[in-house]
Parts: sequence; C-alpha cells; structure tokens
Amino acid sequence: MMKEQISIVDMFKIGIGPSSSHTLGPWRAAQRFAAGLAQRGILTDTESVKVLLYGSLAKTGIGHGTDIAVLLGLSGDDPVTFPVDDVQPKANRIKRHQLLLLGGIHEIPFEYATDLMLLYAESLPFHPNAMTFQALLADGKAISETYYSIGGGFVIQEGNEAQLTEEVDLPFPVQSAHDLLGWCIRTGLAISDLVLENEQAWRPETETNEHVCQLFTAIRTCVYRGCHTEGTLPGGLGVARRAHQLNKKLTAGRTYHDYDSWIAAIRAGGNQFPYILDWVSCFALAVNEENAAFGRVVTAPTNGAAGVIPAVLHYFIVFHDGLNETKIRQFIAVASEIGSIFKKGATISAAMGGCQAEIGVSAAMAAGALAECLGGSQRQVLMAAEIAMEHHLGLTCDPIGGLVQIPCIERNTMGAVKAITAAQLALQSNPDKAKVSLDTVVKTMWETAQDMHVKYKETADGGLAVQLPLSLPEC
Repeated sequence: MMKEQISIVDMFKIGIGPSSSHTLGPWRAAQRFAAGLAQRGILTDTESVKVLLYGSLAKTGIGHGTDIAVLLGLSGDDPVTFPVDDVQPKANRIKRHQLLLLGGIHEIPFEYATDLMLLYAESLPFHPNAMTFQALLADGKAISETYYSIGGGFVIQEGNEAQLTEEVDLPFPVQSAHDLLGWCIRTGLAISDLVLENEQAWRPETETNEHVCQLFTAIRTCVYRGCHTEGTLPGGLGVARRAHQLNKKLTAGRTYHDYDSWIAAIRAGGNQFPYILDWVSCFALAVNEENAAFGRVVTAPTNGAAGVIPAVLHYFIVFHDGLNETKIRQFIAVASEIGSIFKKGATISAAMGGCQAEIGVSAAMAAGALAECLGGSQRQVLMAAEIAMEHHLGLTCDPIGGLVQIPCIERNTMGAVKAITAAQLALQSNPDKAKVSLDTVVKTMWETAQDMHVKYKETADGGLAVQLPLSLPEC
C-alpha cells in the first residue's frame, strides 16, 4: 500500500449523507472539476457537461444519491454549508428545468437522462468508484477528467493517485500500529498527545482545536436532530425513523430544551445496563437516520458508518461525565489515528473491502478512543481496536435497494456496542499476552477484502440486497 500522511482534518469530514464514497466523494470531485474550469478561465466558455459514473457508482449511485451530489457539486455548492433541507429540491429543479448553473455562475443546459450516464457494466481498474467529467467548450475543444472516490470522502484525480494530501515533516511519522507504539514507548506520550503533536506540522494548535470543536458541534447537532425528527426515510423502502420514538420513551417525560439539558435529562434516568444499551442504540440510529435522509453528518470514517463513533462518544459523555473539550479532543485524536492506520494498511472503502472496511474500522476507532479516555495504556488502546475489528472481519456490504438503510442503520448500533465491549475487555486484559496485534488484523482485513467476491462490496448484487422482493436497486 502507498505511504500516506493523514490528518484529523482528512479523516473526519463534515458532509451530507448518505454515503461518503458515493455522495460526499462525487460531490467533491464535481466541485473540483467545476473549480478547475474556472481556474483555467474556461468555465464561461463551457457549453455542456457530461458525467459518466462507472461500476459501483452506477449500480448503487441513485440509491446513494450520487446523481444529486454530482449536480450540486457542479453547481458549486459545498456539502459543509449547503442547507440540507434544499438538497433534493435543488436537484429536482435542475432535472425539471434541464438547466445547471455551472460553478454557481454560468448557466448551461443539462438533460439529466442523457448528460448523466450510468455505466453499469464498465469499471476502471484503479478503483470501483470511478467517474469522468467531460466539458465541451465553445471552440469545439473538450476537457475530460477522471476522479476516484476511494472511501471516507477521499477523492483523487487520475494521474495524481500517489499524492492524497500535502506532505509535511511529521515529528512522529506513523504507517502502522507498530510505528505508533514505538513512538509512544520512546516518548512516553499517550496516543492522543502524539497525534496532536503531529497535527502541529499541518497547522497551529488553535486551528486543530477549532476544527475538533466544529466536528463535535456537527456530531452533537446530528445526534440531537436525529433524536427529535419523525417520519419515513426517502428512497422507497418505507423505513420509519426509530430514534425519535426511542428518545421519547427513554426520557420518560423529563423536560429539556436544548442539547445540554437533554444530556442532563438522559443522565437522570440512571445507569442500568438495559437503559445504557438502549441509549447507545438510540444515538447510533439518530445519526444514520439523518445520514439516510441527506442530513449533515461527520464521516467517521465513512458516512455509512457515521453513527458508531458519535454513539460511543455520547456513551462516554453521558455515562462517564465526558462532556469537556479536552476529553472530546482526546477521543477524536485517538480515533483518527486508528482510522488512518486502517486506511494506510488496508481500506476504508466498502466498494473495496465490504462493510468490514466501514463498520469494522469505525468500531476499532471508537474502541481505541474509548479505551484511552477511560484510562487505558497505549497497548490497551491498540488491543481494543484490534478486538473490535477482529469480530467484524468478513462483514459484507449488501445494501437493500442500493440505499444506506437496511442493514446499514442497525449495523451502526451493533458496531457501537462491539466497540464498547472491546474497550472494556481490553481494559480488563494484559495486552502483553495478546496473540493478535492490530497490524495483524489490519493485514488480515485487507487480505479478506481482496478475497471477497465483488457482489458483497457495495454493489447491491449479493447478500440481503437480493433476498427481498423490494430490493431492486433504484436505478
């Protein structure tokens, strides 16, 4: 695998659901294409644009909102700030009027049925999530660029595959868990402290702290909104939101008026095991119901697995009194580093590795982060991450209808519970006696991904996706 440098800013991105690789990635690619036309001074000379979606993006693209993401990205809209309530209405206006405001400034005709092509039978060799943008200019010249959405919202342009992020001189370069542990032993630093030292090679400490605050604001807003929104999820499966009713039942009439008083109301309910378990599920459901409804989420490390880390973080916040900036920053830093180890040594793309690359990685990230925040040693943190992934190995990606709903939403609750269990088990264990290292499980996960049949990798061609009558992809 190629060597990478991955920052917290890269690993955790604020965006719009339902998929980091099928929605956020294509959105960013379309943005970059339009911005590139503007930078070259040829945007206003563009007469038409065509979009070609290959392989996995074609097969489950409509269910994952790839078409919508591309339209908004070409329009110059940003997923961090674009109003979530206008995502589908704006896409519908473009389709209805057959006009697109390229880069937000230049109107061109765009016929959805012919200018956005779903190439189901074609795949490009570098990655299953490939897309090509073609612009025809007034002088007859054509511009063509191909991009790959490689998971977690990461996007690379063909011809520039080797350089994902700006290379900096890191004080503690890490490509594996072995590297990470080695630096911790030599310096005596906790994993979170080592990560935050590395972050200063990219930006001042104040900027990193500000970014983490923005991430947490997005997470808490998503969790709170998801727990207070009723209705049925879009897409045609008729999946009803459950977090709202569960929240209402669990708060049992206790009054609150905002996030902070809501947390207090939850704490007032006690700490019985079934009660805690229900809340962990509720937090995860809330995020992934928002994700499925084109809500704003934080990729952690992907959108399909966006509920695991918020659920485990809120378990820590509510039931371990962890609502303070230092602890939240510690949690995010550790989770980011573990996620980066999986991305460097394997994949975080379900199109490449199945759901083990999403829920499995998110559970490992959350388990390690929780273990450190609960006082675990560096070895116990890595052990927690290893345990969490070990019990997700081989997990397939088989979304019914090509939608990030069944089994994806419930799967986040399972991942969160496994993460908490893994952290607790690691904290009660001697990691020196562990038989399997985190690096071993990363290697195994990648080998499993390579052996896994393509129909179990986010194509909706296998597993649950073909077992139910209502599972025809929305294409």
